[in-house]
Amino acid sequence: MRLGVAGLIAMAVLTGVGLLRPWLLEQLIDRVIKERRFTELPYWALAVVAVAVVRAAFNFGRQYLGQVFGQNATYDLRSAMYDKLQYLHFKFYDNAQTGDLMSRVTGDTEAFRQFLSFGFINLMDVTFMTVFSLVLMMSMSVKLTLVTLLTMPFILIVVIRFERVVHPAFTKIREALANLTTATQENLNGVRTVKAFARERFEVGKFSRRNQEYVRANLGAAALWGSFFPLIELLSNLAITLLLWYGGKMVLGGELSLGQLVAFFSLIWYWIWPMREVGYHINNLTQAVASGERLVQLLDHPREIADAPGARRMPEMAGHVRFEDVSFRYESPKPGTGEIGEQQALQNITLDAPAGSVIALLGTTGSGKSSLINLIPRFYDVTGGRVLVDGVDVRDINLYDLRSQIGIVLQETFLWSATIRENIAYGRRSATMAEITAAAKLACAHDFIMETPLGYETVVGERGMGLSGGQKQRIAIARAILNNPRILVLDDATAAVDMETEHLIQTGLQRLMQGRTTFVIAHRLSSLKHADEILVLEEGRVVERGTHEQLLAKGGIYRSVYEIQFKDREQEITRRAAPSDACAAGIVPERGDA
Repeated sequence: MRLGVAGLIAMAVLTGVGLLRPWLLEQLIDRVIKERRFTELPYWALAVVAVAVVRAAFNFGRQYLGQVFGQNATYDLRSAMYDKLQYLHFKFYDNAQTGDLMSRVTGDTEAFRQFLSFGFINLMDVTFMTVFSLVLMMSMSVKLTLVTLLTMPFILIVVIRFERVVHPAFTKIREALANLTTATQENLNGVRTVKAFARERFEVGKFSRRNQEYVRANLGAAALWGSFFPLIELLSNLAITLLLWYGGKMVLGGELSLGQLVAFFSLIWYWIWPMREVGYHINNLTQAVASGERLVQLLDHPREIADAPGARRMPEMAGHVRFEDVSFRYESPKPGTGEIGEQQALQNITLDAPAGSVIALLGTTGSGKSSLINLIPRFYDVTGGRVLVDGVDVRDINLYDLRSQIGIVLQETFLWSATIRENIAYGRRSATMAEITAAAKLACAHDFIMETPLGYETVVGERGMGLSGGQKQRIAIARAILNNPRILVLDDATAAVDMETEHLIQTGLQRLMQGRTTFVIAHRLSSLKHADEILVLEEGRVVERGTHEQLLAKGGIYRSVYEIQFKDREQEITRRAAPSDACAAGIVPERGDA
């Protein structure tokens, strides 16, 4: 704020000193030339040079302070945007477009910076120049000032109407740019799918349409600009014509000196030039307003998942999880309308998972398995019933305490563009190399890591490129293991590995599960059969529950799935797949601070 005020002071001084030039011109004509006092000419010349030097100094201060103010303000704004994105809930990201969010954090904040660094200062410059020059003009001749300003109301009407139509035009430009960014981002993320289906031509066409929308939006704004400037130019020249006509008559009539007319002519440019450039300033202002509206829309978005007032701290959980008559609905587009409606995902789920127990979930796609486990770390909040951890509603537990003690391996693996060591230690930066290695061995990842060029210091490419799906999944498992959670969630964590590797990983995980509450989602029954309780879900309801043997004896859905998966083949793989030394040597790391 102080930098902004300092910039305004520099601007006021710059404008005030600049207004000395018309007075100097008046003195040179009326005093030096007209009265033939040529001996004073060097002094007046030095005064002109002094004014130029002072203006140069304050002009530098204005430009520099404006830049510093704009950069600092945008730094805070960009940081606030990124901070907001970190804490927004999953439901927000379910409907958000990555390209649009990137456009807001980068493009919209940059447009706002341009206005703060240049547009705001220039707008103040216009204000100071117009006010100061009009005051001086009125002090020299009220009649000449009023005649000269006859065109001012028309200029103001043009400016106001221009602002009203150009604002929607620039809003359309920002939205078109966001759509273009989204198309680019989605294409880059899905480039392998594009090539697999030979859809390059389709993607080029889609991008071309978005690109054309962006061009049309810019051309629409350009058309408005093209009509604005000629009209402003016409009205400005009309004002100058009135000045020369009426001012010349006043000089001939002795009401005004020639020096005063020249000074007046110089002063009028102090408001004619700003009026000519007001389009540029409106451009900056309008873009900043359009971008600011998009930024505020994001910054004001409510954090639906947040710590409740007086949230309970629970740094050491036992891990007893209980679902009490839990129901959950999520928002989704209605078919054929595009409107957002609610769809039932879970209905009246009751489940008790004592500390250290293993709960397995089985069901078809869309049966509610992932929805159920997403309620434990409060990725979403229940719409009915409640989820308890150690007898406390998760909505009343401090979010950091809750989530830092839940280890999650999702079906969709994400790795950072960093070293393998940094990816494994992401949730626990203070982990030692010995602990990282032990976690990797438990996940059966140590052997292939040591085969990479730099071992644990090998840099993983963007989204884990350079590794197979199974290797990425095992690194993700090691990441969850290292955090040594009280509650472990495996959401189809071994889907990307073959059955033999799955058995090796399960062997290591068996030790990790001891003393920890574990929720396992898997389609292979070999990953579920050792669970303390297995729940079979269908359309958000529990249709079967029990142990592996109990469900086989019932002869229901679970038994049908078991027979489909060739139990004889599973037994053969289990018999042949003996744990490797890397898996067998795994040591469960001690829990440390994240």
